[in-house]
Amino acid sequence: MGNFGATEWVLILLVIVLLFGGKKIPELMRGIGRGIREFNDAKNNVKKEIEEGMTEKDKESSVKS
Repeated sequence: MGNFGATEWVLILLVIVLLFGGKKIPELMRGIGRGIREFNDAKNNVKKEIEEGMTEKDKESSVKS
């Protein structure tokens, strides 16, 4: 189901061009790029907070010991 051949990709691109028009595609791609960038920023922030929390927990446990 996930294996697309060249013909399928051409059909998908043709449908996208027909639906959005040539002038709207750069705007669409820009929006997708911003969305991916925001997702990665949020993911990195969550990862950073988790790592900081683990570091704080380790410091607290070593102080109590």
